[in-house]
Amino acid sequence: MTQPPVIVDDIMRTEVVTLGRNDTLDLANDILQLGRIRHLPIVEGDRLVGVISQRDLFRSALSRALGYGTKAEQAMLKTLLVKEVMTEEIVTIPPGTPIKEAARLMIEKKIGCLPVVQGDRLVGLVTESDLLRCLL
Repeated sequence: MTQPPVIVDDIMRTEVVTLGRNDTLDLANDILQLGRIRHLPIVEGDRLVGVISQRDLFRSALSRALGYGTKAEQAMLKTLLVKEVMTEEIVTIPPGTPIKEAARLMIEKKIGCLPVVQGDRLVGLVTESDLLRCLL
């Protein structure tokens, strides 16, 4: 007897830290660093509108490359909003998606996470780490 395939709903994280479009980048940076996470879904209510990643913050923190100190960089991050650097073209999946399909999408699109949505409502997040944990 064959087992049904493992689906995203079986491995996704449902307690997901989110931010709003008008939050500042210093808050996003603090959450990413303190939570030791790499992706933050951006929502308006329950509706997913974007994702911000460590990579987005690195791109926005050019001040470091220009020789500004930590205080100057933090001051700059306080002036920029999440909506100015977030990715708005988001690849998403529904909870019933087989994890094999989720893994294929992540490799194909070269992304580290997939927001899990029902309609446009965020219900979870699946990351590369979640997929690796499932393999173990």
